[in-house]
Amino acid sequence: VERVDEALGTAPSKIATGCPFCKVMLSDGLTARQSEKVASESVEVVDVAQLLLNAVKRGEKTTEDTATTGS
Repeated sequence: VERVDEALGTAPSKIATGCPFCKVMLSDGLTARQSEKVASESVEVVDVAQLLLNAVKRGEKTTEDTATTGS
């Protein structure tokens, strides 16, 4: 819960980790803080690989859009 409190101090929309065990612990801590109304319901814990995949997918879409419009 201490790490979650530290992360929440930065007003994040996502909390990312590369460790599966840490993801579980952070998720549990976040759920506790959300139930106490300390954290926003929109905050989520994600794996770093998920963030990378989403960024790559967004990049591909942007590249395709640019190639299609000729910009």
